[in-house]
Amino acid sequence: MAKIVMKFGGTSVADLDRIRHVASLAKREVDAGNQVAVVVSAMAGETNKLVGWTRELSPLHDAREYDTVVAAGEQISAGLTAVALSAIGVSARSWLGWQIPIRTSAMHGSARIEQIEPDLLNARLAQGQVAVIAGFQGIAQDNRISTLGRGGSDTSAVAVAAALKADRCDIYTDVDGVYTTDPRIVSKARRLEKIAFEEMLEMASLGAKVLQTRSVEIAMLYRVPVRVLSTFDPDNGGTLLCDEEDIVEKKPVTGIAYSRDEAKITLHRISDQPGIAAAIFGPLADAGVNVDMIVQNVSADGKKTDLTFTVSRSELARALDAIEKARDAIGYRDIISDANVAKVSVIGIGMRTHPGVAQTMFRTLSEKGINIQVISTSEIKVSVLIAEEYVELAVRALHSAFELDAA
Repeated sequence: MAKIVMKFGGTSVADLDRIRHVASLAKREVDAGNQVAVVVSAMAGETNKLVGWTRELSPLHDAREYDTVVAAGEQISAGLTAVALSAIGVSARSWLGWQIPIRTSAMHGSARIEQIEPDLLNARLAQGQVAVIAGFQGIAQDNRISTLGRGGSDTSAVAVAAALKADRCDIYTDVDGVYTTDPRIVSKARRLEKIAFEEMLEMASLGAKVLQTRSVEIAMLYRVPVRVLSTFDPDNGGTLLCDEEDIVEKKPVTGIAYSRDEAKITLHRISDQPGIAAAIFGPLADAGVNVDMIVQNVSADGKKTDLTFTVSRSELARALDAIEKARDAIGYRDIISDANVAKVSVIGIGMRTHPGVAQTMFRTLSEKGINIQVISTSEIKVSVLIAEEYVELAVRALHSAFELDAA
């Protein structure tokens, strides 16, 4: 007997027929003798509708009331899925975050899971009852409903799997696994049978939309085996997230990721002296702006230099406002911003033992006439910032250059 957590996204529970299908997939695991917990998202479009209503009533709404409203989507899905399971003869009960409980921080709207108390869930699973859990939500320190941010149901599922010490967490979605890149851009993209936790974390954080970044972090921390499967074609094997040691063939590059949610800011003629970076990035941090790529030009005279960094496009206005307010402390001559940029990244654990990846990437982009504006590297990835108009050309060229195309 195995203990399985099954997570179903919004498209998987979009209507009653799909909820019935989800119930049949859970029943299949029960019939195989497994203990089953099901984590569900809100029905497709439901969260956007609830968010829209809240913002229409008050753009500056109380985040605690926002959580009360948007958490209702998952509550409906959990109840309907439990009803569907009961209708086909499977003992099931719905669970909201506070009933388990899933305890979170008090950062309403983007809370982080701090503790899950699994004893009651384990007792019900041992009795053969399927637990249908509302994803995306928990209970905060102020004893109110909290939500985990968009995509938070993935995080709920992996965290529940870790707390239950489940044998596996299956993430059912509308794609049949993790691909070498976006199949909508590269028709020859290949589905990966396995991908290392570290690679998936980079893919998720660099633009791949298959899994939420925090869910991968939890899976890697607690070594929870995670499979990504299609709800509508569950028997094709999907993609398994696993330890690096479980992957026999480590190619230099596993996948190509991209993100259009990028903006570049350049400060000209700032002082080249200790403390200037703190004067720039301190106000940005205080404003809640995350800075990604950073490059500082070499100062010719040893006195003045230029500094370029990137932020998410949605935070550009806030970043510019923070920099403008700190102008006297920073002492820059002028500031230039550009929201028509994108980040393209090559990722692979094989980079650790295969030199020349960056060279191949830069040469390939050069041959296509694509100018690199900023470069960022780590042990297993190389990212470049380019003009947004060249994203698809860059992804296709790099996919071919690293021999990732399907035969």
